[in-house]
Amino acid sequence: MEERVVFPTLPSPSPSPSVDPRSGFAAASRTFHSLRPPLPLPPPDRPLSFASYAISLLPSPLPSVPAVIDAATGDSISFSDLISQVRSLAAALRSDAGLTKGHVAFILAPTRLDIPSLYLALLSIGVVVSAANPLSTPHELARLVDLSKPCIAFVTSDTAAKLPRGVATILLDSPRFRSYLKYEAREVVPEEEVGQLDVAVIQYSSGTTGMVKAAALTHQNFIAMTAGFHAIRGRDQRKVTLIGAPLFHSMGFFFLLKGLALGETIVVLGGGGGVKEMLRAAEKYRVTAMTASPPVVVAMARWPERLDLKTLENVTSGGAPLPEAAAKRFMARFPGVELRQGYGSTEAGGISRMIDHEECRQVRSVGRLSQNVEAKVVDTATGETLSVGQPGELWLRGPSIMKGYVGNDEANAATFNSGWLKTGDICYFDQDGFLYIVDRLKELIKYKAYQVPPAELEHLLQFLPGVADAAVIPYPDEEAGQIPMAFIVRQQGSNLSEIEVMNFIAKQVAPYKKIRKVVFINSIPKTPSGKILRGELRKHAVSSMSKL
Repeated sequence: MEERVVFPTLPSPSPSPSVDPRSGFAAASRTFHSLRPPLPLPPPDRPLSFASYAISLLPSPLPSVPAVIDAATGDSISFSDLISQVRSLAAALRSDAGLTKGHVAFILAPTRLDIPSLYLALLSIGVVVSAANPLSTPHELARLVDLSKPCIAFVTSDTAAKLPRGVATILLDSPRFRSYLKYEAREVVPEEEVGQLDVAVIQYSSGTTGMVKAAALTHQNFIAMTAGFHAIRGRDQRKVTLIGAPLFHSMGFFFLLKGLALGETIVVLGGGGGVKEMLRAAEKYRVTAMTASPPVVVAMARWPERLDLKTLENVTSGGAPLPEAAAKRFMARFPGVELRQGYGSTEAGGISRMIDHEECRQVRSVGRLSQNVEAKVVDTATGETLSVGQPGELWLRGPSIMKGYVGNDEANAATFNSGWLKTGDICYFDQDGFLYIVDRLKELIKYKAYQVPPAELEHLLQFLPGVADAAVIPYPDEEAGQIPMAFIVRQQGSNLSEIEVMNFIAKQVAPYKKIRKVVFINSIPKTPSGKILRGELRKHAVSSMSKL
């Protein structure tokens, strides 16, 4: 994989002597610095996989509490059994499955109790982990497989048939895989050295615009993010974290690995389900922390029944913007719970977050820059770097930034500028170093923290008989955050209906990508160069819906 991709060079952040201790702004370099204490990290040239780093953080003897609990079944695995499974799996995957450093393993499975062991085992031997949504359609999966080019896929009996032909598979619900969990190697296979700058994970993102891309993340990226949480971890009581996001999702993936490294008990929702199942699990397992998408935060604040969440200390909300009114309702309902808003992306990792009660009071903010992260705010028209209180596009650099998009030099050139990652988000910092998101240059729709690229849906709509032109935009929805809304120009003489448009798309995409509103229009507003004027469409959407 390394041989066929040219990734940008990412320079390390350099401390500046002129940083304002209040805002974090360095006037000389026109950059914003984290206000968190500097965080020492392992030297980048030191061989170290994320799995080895995570296990090294665990105390000896290992915690006696469960490592992972499946709320759907009540089954759990201890830390000692988890580590044993990781080592057995690693040996089996090298000896029996023939996996070696640099191979890509595609994972298409619902949340299961053996997924954490699989993730860590693959990372420990330098195999690149690439997990995808099991609800994806065969058409969508074909695109992902083409991007990541896996040599093996870990699937279940229910998901295997979705993959393109020619991809070798191992069934997680098979005797073969179960034997791997207790594998004893007959011969010793020489281990390969895993470097921190080696690719660890491929996650799928639409980036700033357009079709899905494969973001390559290194072992160093995950080590740096985990180290930030380790530096401020509590030591006095047992931590039980409920992860609301699926384990293939970038937020669920990281919080799972980070939590295990910090010795937390991780509660996962193996049966899927909605808010009700999450809250039942939170009550049953006396969780102290939760990750929750904005729609879950909204639902918790409005929950009609009494909730026994006495042990809950904090809820981390991310993946999409949380409306200020919703945040205030949550804080009124749960005054003793810190609502920690954060901001991150597949490409940049954890950009900013809140870490204490005082920071959580800044409900319109997404927190302060994470450790070792540097930022610029750039005027999109002039290229000028801006100061405190001035909105512009946020640029980032630091050890959590991705290596680049796999096999996509054009996207890398558009996303990086002299080592800085351009986020596509319009933001500003206030005088106390809090970051605020104003708007997005991105055209992505955030439906319940999932990314929905309008370009993908627009492409599909061109194949629907009766469509002359089409555009898709985000439409505000308090429960989902945003929903895909289509503007359709009918061909002359066509009687195409709203339900026909929605059904056509629903048959071809995962449920979260479905179009949920349709407006028929005479023409799509565009620039002279043909770019859709989405701002005008958003105004038209508000006007159209207000008349219904």
